[in-house]
Amino acid sequence: MQLYNSLSHKKEEFIPNEAGKVSMYTCGPTVYHFAHIGNLRSYIMEDVLEKYLRFTGLDVKRVMNITDVGHLTSDGDTGDDKMLKGAKREHKTVMEIAKFYTDAFFADCAKLNIKTPDVVVPATTYIDEFIRVISSLMDKGYAYEAGGNIYFDTSKLEKYYVFGDFSEEDLEVGVREGVEEDGNKRNKADFVLWFTKSKFDDQELKWESPWGVGYPGWHIECSCISMKNLGEYLDLHCGGIDNAFPHHTNEIAQSEAYLGHKWCNYWFHVHHLNTNSGKMSKSKGEFLTVSLLEEKGYDPLVYRYFCLLSHYRKSLVFSWENLDNAVTTFNKLIAKIAPLNQDKSGEIDKAEYDRLYKLFTDALDNDLNTAMGITVLYDVLKSKANAATKLALIAEFDKVLGLDLIKKAEAKAAAPAGGNNADIPAEVLELAEQRKAARKEKNFALADELRDKIAALGYEIKETRQGTAINKIG
Repeated sequence: MQLYNSLSHKKEEFIPNEAGKVSMYTCGPTVYHFAHIGNLRSYIMEDVLEKYLRFTGLDVKRVMNITDVGHLTSDGDTGDDKMLKGAKREHKTVMEIAKFYTDAFFADCAKLNIKTPDVVVPATTYIDEFIRVISSLMDKGYAYEAGGNIYFDTSKLEKYYVFGDFSEEDLEVGVREGVEEDGNKRNKADFVLWFTKSKFDDQELKWESPWGVGYPGWHIECSCISMKNLGEYLDLHCGGIDNAFPHHTNEIAQSEAYLGHKWCNYWFHVHHLNTNSGKMSKSKGEFLTVSLLEEKGYDPLVYRYFCLLSHYRKSLVFSWENLDNAVTTFNKLIAKIAPLNQDKSGEIDKAEYDRLYKLFTDALDNDLNTAMGITVLYDVLKSKANAATKLALIAEFDKVLGLDLIKKAEAKAAAPAGGNNADIPAEVLELAEQRKAARKEKNFALADELRDKIAALGYEIKETRQGTAINKIG
């Protein structure tokens, strides 16, 4: 498999440190709010990568952290304490917030067919490990105490900006607008390993340490969790492209200073999901979550399909029109698969199976080209292979794509012809048509109002994998 390595800026053959086994680390969520669909694009693509590595016969161990410590953002030194803000917003403790949004994150992942990593570690459970590694960095001369905090000294490195040729003046690319300058640093690029002093005096979670009561910096948690669970030599580290600097840059700095050798061989970065106004975030515009997609009648797996239609190293533009186009093509795909279930007898045509199987693996071997992988699905459907061969191929491919293609096709094939409209009052059908028109015009407020009117008449309207369904309540 050829995989683009952000560290070398080129595609390389993926060769694990240990034959047949892959150690894989993915940065997990900061659990202070729901994940938006831009965050989830990264997890979808990381899921596809993991599943494809397993598909090729590799034994993958994947580890992910959960950031449940009240961290400072941007460069990890100053900024907004998201966990603390979330707790204040909802009048809960930080740990209550962390538990609620951790559960919500994994619920969203389940709806998107994202596999839970083999090891999931909340940062709050590894405080002793953070202290141990920071102490070692202090002993080796890579860290220093200033103003009550412990900082990593980037001047001790031969090269700090490993993902690009940045100068010290370029540091602002990784710092959020409005971040305050930290006067305790020896060098502008230095970052905090442990806080005992910060502008957040009401920080809820603090622990005893050799340097005083405080809490860890953001970057140290991923290094420690990875090294503890995956060893000193990591094959593959994944995350969103916005984490390349400073987070992953700082991970490499502290990990290799601690270990004394190269730490991770391959870096896999997923690019942004954008709207027409720029990068999607929780602070700008409509907060797009999986639940919101469902409220608007979209199957979460259609969003997964939408993501797979684009390469992970290209920015993807989200709009309701683009998602509707994905709905149309996804439903057409299911409609083409559904008739195969009516005649799936016969033996698999091995020659045709092998030919089409190779087209799929060639696509995924070429830097996880999921868009081409989807194209191969259509090649299967257009081929002269019999139904049994086509279904077998689709089932195999879906182990990687994760779209429930066979299950959805079976449901469509089993759906009664003509639907259930014969027994539904004309008034309800008319309201349903008005709602359909409102949704097409993106007038979701009106669509919701019409749905409520339908409910008042004793009927429930839902968007299903077969289309719009109207059922009597009760």
